[in-house]
Amino acid sequence: MKFRREEEDFSPNLISMTDVVFLLLIFFMVSTAFVDFSRRLDIQLPESKAAQVMGKVKRFTIEMPADQNIYLNGKRISLKKLEEELRTAVQPGATPAPKTSVIIKADKQLPYGRVVGVMGICKATGIVDIGIAVK
Repeated sequence: MKFRREEEDFSPNLISMTDVVFLLLIFFMVSTAFVDFSRRLDIQLPESKAAQVMGKVKRFTIEMPADQNIYLNGKRISLKKLEEELRTAVQPGATPAPKTSVIIKADKQLPYGRVVGVMGICKATGIVDIGIAVK
């Protein structure tokens, strides 16, 4: 008995590859139509005499090590003195009022309530930009 051996064609099917390339081309052409054109507009903003310059920022660092002492910008301070220092720094009557921010660096062994108490003092003095430093 004779077996007839047919040769198989191992060339890639170019018709389906061409379809895929055209579909990708159409996809990229359509997706570029959704570019945000509002960023390209040349807008002249009006000026205001009441506008505040955001350049004036007072920054404080409160450090709270595990020994439960409090340091304001590197100087040891009590809770009562901390509140007084922050109140004088905010100065609610000053024009324009400088923005004040506080970074709290507290030891992870410190009781949670102590850190929340310091955050409450900051909030009570009018400081709303309060950050917690983490590793």
